[in-house]
Amino acid sequence: MDLAGEIRKLAEKNLSPQKFVVDVAISGKKQPRRVVVVVDGDDGMSIDDCAELSRTLSKELDDRDFFGEENYLLEVTTPGLDQPLKLKRQFFKNTGRNLKVVLKDSSTATGRLKAVIDEKLVLEHESGSGRKKELREIEIPFDDIDKAFVLISFK
Repeated sequence: MDLAGEIRKLAEKNLSPQKFVVDVAISGKKQPRRVVVVVDGDDGMSIDDCAELSRTLSKELDDRDFFGEENYLLEVTTPGLDQPLKLKRQFFKNTGRNLKVVLKDSSTATGRLKAVIDEKLVLEHESGSGRKKELREIEIPFDDIDKAFVLISFK
């Protein structure tokens, strides 16, 4: 049995269609096991949403005896600012924000996410400075992306 996959299914079953599971991670054999369920939403997730899912999921894990007599620590959280975007659905939500995209060939591209079209994203990249500043669009297929991060500006 794929424990992380089963927990993902339980979590998804208890989320509204606007919410989704980004990742499920389970720590190794060290006691208590740590189960981290990362969730997000098309319009974000509130702390109340996370708490409600945590209560529901905890009850179901206990009722179904997922861990037997083992102790576990359940954490339901949203992706942090330092976490890469993992799902195509997360890119839609971040349209208009600045991204740093690391490609599989180790090169990088930065720019404002202008659109997500089919199986690629469109970044508006700014190059040069002053009067020689130029904006151009870069299309990046999802298959070429290794990691993508939202860049936070404190201006």
